[in-house]
Order: sequence, then C-alpha cells, then structure tokens
Amino acid sequence: MLRTGGTPLPWERKVYRNRHGRGNRQATFGIRMPRYRTKAGMFDSMVVAQLKRLNAAWPQLLDGVQCAVEDVPPSAPVSWETRRAFLSQSFPANHGIPARIVLYRRPIEQRAVGRVDLQLIIRDELVSCLADLSGKHPEDIDPDWGF
Repeated sequence: MLRTGGTPLPWERKVYRNRHGRGNRQATFGIRMPRYRTKAGMFDSMVVAQLKRLNAAWPQLLDGVQCAVEDVPPSAPVSWETRRAFLSQSFPANHGIPARIVLYRRPIEQRAVGRVDLQLIIRDELVSCLADLSGKHPEDIDPDWGF
C-alpha cells in the first residue's frame, strides 16, 4: 500500500524507526565487528585455528581425536587420575570412545597476559596433549613448543 504522494508506509520500508521514533531498528554494530564477539567465541576461534595448523602438519595425529573447550576444570579429580589438570586434559581412547582433549578456558585466560600469549598457551597445551596421546615428544610435533 502506498500513501498519497507515492511514499511507502513506515512499516513497509526496510529500515524504520523504533516505536518511540528515536532511532533505527537495526543492530548498533555488525556481527563481524570485534565488539560482537564474546571472549568465549574468540577463544574457540583460536583453538580452531591452532587445530587447523596442527592438522595441516600432522593429519594422522588428529585423526580420531575429539577436542572440547570447557570453562573450568572439574572441582574434584576422579580417583584414577594421576594429576590434577589445570589448563588442559587428555583422555586416551578406550572401549569405543575416541581420544579426547579438553582445554579449560578460564584458567588459560587468567594465565595469559595478552592475545598473543593466549594463542601461545593454547598451542602449547594442544601440543602437549597430543604428545601425551601419541607417545611422542612435544618438540617432535611442534619445534616451537615451550617458547
């Protein structure tokens, strides 16, 4: 429907003002902008980037390994655990369950000083867990491990 004069009604336009007439009804910032992303989302994307990098170099190591991110480690370690994992934990495959790597987001974020340091800690934890699962030395998987 058009009004007299050929202009469309306000609710038929693509962008129109909110019900009080003070602003547009659209997002303040785009979904690709840094402010839209949460800390957890940025952490997940860093983990995915490191996994892609490791998969390009060692596809056979990551074959059949599941990776997960949790906020904090469990409060009480299970009786069969030899040590309490603060930053990450690896579980070997057994009884039809694939091998798993779990990274704990909050302890890693607390230990990191900046974004680059956070990426390095994620890389080191993933490499050390893969080394535990495969029986290799971490330096064999990634020569920059620990720097």
